[in-house]
Amino acid sequence: MMKSMTAFGRAKLEGAEKDITIELKSVNSRFFDCNVKLPRAYIFLEEKIKDHVKRTATSRAKVDVFVTVDDHTSGVGSVGLDTAYLESYLAALRRLNTEYGLKDDISVMTVARNQDIFTHEKAEADLDAEWETFRAVLDLAIADYVKMREAEGEKIGSDIKGKIELIRSYADRVEQLSREDNVGYRDKLEARIRQILDSSDVTVDENRLLTECAIWADKIAIDEELVRLRSHFTAFYEIAGSPEPSGRKLDFLVQELNRETNTIGSKCNNAQIARVVVDMKGEIEKIREQVQNLE
Repeated sequence: MMKSMTAFGRAKLEGAEKDITIELKSVNSRFFDCNVKLPRAYIFLEEKIKDHVKRTATSRAKVDVFVTVDDHTSGVGSVGLDTAYLESYLAALRRLNTEYGLKDDISVMTVARNQDIFTHEKAEADLDAEWETFRAVLDLAIADYVKMREAEGEKIGSDIKGKIELIRSYADRVEQLSREDNVGYRDKLEARIRQILDSSDVTVDENRLLTECAIWADKIAIDEELVRLRSHFTAFYEIAGSPEPSGRKLDFLVQELNRETNTIGSKCNNAQIARVVVDMKGEIEKIREQVQNLE
């Protein structure tokens, strides 16, 4: 199944003690890169969230996870101060006063508005329970996120399939033109060689002449390239129908499509074929751009 790497998901849980809101958004990336923004009191959940997102949401994308917690209680466990952070924060406030001439209204209540100055010490027995609560919300956000990935992936897949079929029709056209061109090329080559031999009063073996003309005509034949091209079309549908992530495989397949198309273009001197090859390369480039969006 094709899934987009660009998506968004959101979920919220309203509880008696706190409300938890989790949002996920992602963009294209060659690898998995997850950044989690949490309130300082829940920073211990960061690695658990990253691992859970990688296992259940996506294996390849740049993912940002935003966790917002609105506590209705005075806190769980004992509350302390992060003195190092507090001193740095106060120093920054004083700089605002001295360097920028802002009003000095630093007080306990104004400083306390920055919740990051507080630390919350939780009993070890509570950590697993906290994770279970957050995971329930995270799973809902991931379900919303995956639903969007699948919907976007389906749109991309449909667009790519249309382009593959268009390239297939171009390949059929190239095959028809190539057959006509090969016959004409062989006849022209034979006639030209005979003309040169006649003017030089040279006699050659008739069978040898026909063999050499056939060999040169074979050098511009594109039968093998067309066979490989069509095998890539089949491979595309197999990859697209697989439950495994398809982005990397399709990216490689696009390179192979481009390789065969370039070879066809280099072998054929026919202007009509050249124009069709240009159209093929244009569609392949569009597919390449779309594939970059897939996991």
